[in-house]
Amino acid sequence: MTVGIGTGGGLTAPSEEELAEYEQERPARRLRPALDLVISVWCAVVSVGVLWQVFFPLPQGTQFYLVIFLAAVLPITLLCYRGWKVPAFLNPFKNRATDDPGITDWILGVVALVVCVYPLIDFDGYLERRQAPTTLDLLAGTVLLIVLLEACRRTTGWVLPVFSLVFIAYAYYGGYLPYTWSLAHQGFNFDAIIAQFTMGTAGFYGTPLSVAASYIVLFTIYGAVLDYSGAGKFFIDLSFAAFKRSRTAPGRTVTLAGFLLGSVSGSGTATAVSLGTVSWPILRRAGYPPEPAGGMLAASGIGAILSPPTLGAAAFIIAEFLRVSYLTVLGYAVIPTILYYLGILLAIEIDARRHGTTSAEISEQSALRLLLRFGYHFLSLFVIIGFMAVDVPPFKAVVYAVIIQFGLSFLDREHRLTAGRLFKALAQGTRSVLPVAATCATAGIIVAVTTQTGLGLNLAEIIVSAAHGLTENHTVVLSLTVLLSAIAVLILGLAVPVTASFIIAAVIIAPALTQLGVTQPEAYMFIFYYAVLSEVSPPTALAAVATSAITGGKVIPTMWQAWKYTLPAFLVPFAFVLTDNGAHLLGQGSFVGMLWTLAVSMLAVAALAVVTGGWIVVATSWAERLLCVPAAVLLLYLAPVTITAGIGLLLVAVVINLVRRQRQASAPKEGPVTS
Repeated sequence: MTVGIGTGGGLTAPSEEELAEYEQERPARRLRPALDLVISVWCAVVSVGVLWQVFFPLPQGTQFYLVIFLAAVLPITLLCYRGWKVPAFLNPFKNRATDDPGITDWILGVVALVVCVYPLIDFDGYLERRQAPTTLDLLAGTVLLIVLLEACRRTTGWVLPVFSLVFIAYAYYGGYLPYTWSLAHQGFNFDAIIAQFTMGTAGFYGTPLSVAASYIVLFTIYGAVLDYSGAGKFFIDLSFAAFKRSRTAPGRTVTLAGFLLGSVSGSGTATAVSLGTVSWPILRRAGYPPEPAGGMLAASGIGAILSPPTLGAAAFIIAEFLRVSYLTVLGYAVIPTILYYLGILLAIEIDARRHGTTSAEISEQSALRLLLRFGYHFLSLFVIIGFMAVDVPPFKAVVYAVIIQFGLSFLDREHRLTAGRLFKALAQGTRSVLPVAATCATAGIIVAVTTQTGLGLNLAEIIVSAAHGLTENHTVVLSLTVLLSAIAVLILGLAVPVTASFIIAAVIIAPALTQLGVTQPEAYMFIFYYAVLSEVSPPTALAAVATSAITGGKVIPTMWQAWKYTLPAFLVPFAFVLTDNGAHLLGQGSFVGMLWTLAVSMLAVAALAVVTGGWIVVATSWAERLLCVPAAVLLLYLAPVTITAGIGLLLVAVVINLVRRQRQASAPKEGPVTS
């Protein structure tokens, strides 16, 4: 990631290794130059193959392509990510200044390549043997399972592999459970389980890997091309030049920069780290304490993957599950994005007053001049949306955008995509998708077991029955189910990446919501938001941990500050699924309905900002903040009676605050209010 600010900043951006340390639980290796070049050539070739596949698909079909794709990326993942520590004598030729793979890593890489290529030897016959696999089929499938779990462990940690093993055990031993138990099923032998994973369409080569190989990798290639063509630097420069002298300018700048930079990185934590390294000195100079600054940076980074046109990898999976276009999913996210950034901007306004921040000269450049000179970097983003609007598939639209961005790069001598820079961009595109591909393929285990055993429907019945055990009122049952679902997704997201947590929750929790009348778009978007928000949720909150390391703030307070900035995103999804008018917030229904629900929800977000920030016109008392809690909840219920009550409570809080301001008008001015 090569970002920076204009001539007025003089700050340096984080290196790729620094980003990797924040982004991965087990960071990618730092390879010696010769080996790194070999890996880069392989990754660049894979990127070219992926782009070629868009217009000239393989005649053997999608599953054939997925087998080739996994064969191309899985061995490289095992080489590029650190594995088990081995004694030095097992790798006597290792360069100690680097972190090259050892003999065991090379063996695993070769084994992975062999078992991935094995089905291609007689692909049609391989699929025909699904009901009666040979011993060699089962052996290859078992070895593939092992190396895939190891690749997932290296890139994301232990949790998802262990979770997958639990599901495999359930598929095998579920037949031994008492038949009266809801989780009991007929049971499957190991042969049937492996065949489901490797020879079916719901295992390793199911929807998750299909999305990674057909959509996500194209967008990582596009993001790399944007970055190497100077778009990332331009977005940061523009953000810092746009706001200059007001005391809220530094906070607004961080928010805008996070939104724009997220289009390049596609990762909330990586965006927060890149942004924090560049902007923390400016926030500090403006008077922001470390913890609020870290929370703001984390919220701004996460906002990029909650918002069009970026969203996260899970958005592509939503489109596949719902059988709708990616543009439709973007439409679902428009109003929630407005509410999310409204919450951040209101929090910035309040913090500027609470902490007594000052203006900071951020950049000597002119925003208008930057737009006139480098504004063409926005063109490829608009091209993607424009093509999808006329029903061009997203995988083709993004390739067109890559081609256009390549051509536009020659307008900037410093960042033109010459052969060397284009090679690096193509290599980086595939390298960026390695952990995602390993995660998606491993998540296929959970999808396959859930499909094979009927676990999704069984768990849905258990969740709904647990709520029914407390009451028979449908509204209360739905509310309890939604609350339990939100907690489950957050807990799941604390341990596994966003994409994996979404997939798991989509197949297990979504059926519980749909059983109670929630539509599929509402259920999936609810799960999507909570899967993403796990990155700013205590006690792990990866994005907040990363930004606290940059600002030097305390970790837990930084997490709570990030939660403060993102609070609307935690509560607005409840309106999707609990209220009759919640569908309007997803862009469904009449235009008038969308407008009035947006207006009411904006009032609710303002009430939440008062609760978390403690400011209306002057600092609030606890009574005023307490009044705004039910006001926000009632407004978000989006019913005429609750809206009226919510507005009334909010008005009472405002009036009390205005009266207190009038009483304080003649009093001596005090210094800034501290948290």
